[in-house]
Amino acid sequence: MNAAKHSQFLLICIEIMATKLYVGSLPYSTTDERLKEVFSQAGNVTSASVIIDKMSGRSKGFGFVEMATEEEAQKAIEMLNGKDLDGRNIVVNEARPMQPRAPRGGGFGGGRGFGGGGGRDY
Repeated sequence: MNAAKHSQFLLICIEIMATKLYVGSLPYSTTDERLKEVFSQAGNVTSASVIIDKMSGRSKGFGFVEMATEEEAQKAIEMLNGKDLDGRNIVVNEARPMQPRAPRGGGFGGGRGFGGGGGRDY
């Protein structure tokens, strides 16, 4: 990718991130629909999703909302950050790009392999 296209790509990513909001401290009962309903008070909601744990199928207590414009996203932050949602004070701020993470070890002891119980004599 040449420098001009890379710069254009970065500007588009920044613009998209400016309309995407992180919502934390959600009650575990919050649904995508409830999140969209609440944020609609601030403007047009493009998408709303509560993050679900793959193993348990339960909410992780946070989600993301995408507003149609930067102005609506800013309004949502001002209106809803620290406000009560079904008994919990939620945290609302601009979402940040996901940071690269180190690879996780596999199951069975965090990548140490099978076995364990080192030093035992049978």
